[in-house]
Amino acid sequence: MQFYKKGQIPNFGNMYFIYGGKGTGKTSLSKQLPGNKLLLSFDGSTNAISDTDDIQVISFGQSDAKDAQKLTTYWLDRLLYVTEEDGKRHLSDEFDAVILDNVTALQNWVINNIENASKDGRQNWNTVQMWFRDLAMWLRDTKLPVLATAHELTTDLKDAIGAPLFKPDMNDKTFNAFAAPFDVVGHISIKNNERIIDLDPEKGNQGANRLDDRKEVKASELIISENEEEKNEDN
Repeated sequence: MQFYKKGQIPNFGNMYFIYGGKGTGKTSLSKQLPGNKLLLSFDGSTNAISDTDDIQVISFGQSDAKDAQKLTTYWLDRLLYVTEEDGKRHLSDEFDAVILDNVTALQNWVINNIENASKDGRQNWNTVQMWFRDLAMWLRDTKLPVLATAHELTTDLKDAIGAPLFKPDMNDKTFNAFAAPFDVVGHISIKNNERIIDLDPEKGNQGANRLDDRKEVKASELIISENEEEKNEDN
């Protein structure tokens, strides 16, 4: 627990949750984050970042599925934190941001693992939700910028002009538990050959933006720096 005096509340790394269909540029968003990045890939789709030199990747395969929870927390803790000889731990200065690429795939592995290990199926979903909630809060506690991506799921609803509406391809309660600390939730799609992210919940897609008043943004302009945030606040 931490206490901040009035007027002294710090501004930590922003957290972005972006979901969409295949080929809409979700993984490529990681290039916008500043500095050296740690990316955990849960679906092996690393081609979009093969031309980068500032992203270290931990790519999970099917053989890792049965240990998905343990391996996820292990690598995050090992690479992001340093333990001194006296036992004190502190955040490493090696990475400036974290990316979890395709949380949908991670969720499916976690569900399978919990169901296979459980004798009482009634508590399975609650266990999944708590694990994702704890993961998101752990990431928030690093105070680093975080990007998480997921696949989209078409809902039975349509917008005012009859176009289908979307939500993340996750169990609703699991998504709510995981996305709670995220500052931005958006649906990415391609419109008129341009990648656009809808952040406006009033349009019907799952969306949120606690950083500024943008309701829709070009994918190339999603990530805003601290200097840009201060400028927006001054205006």
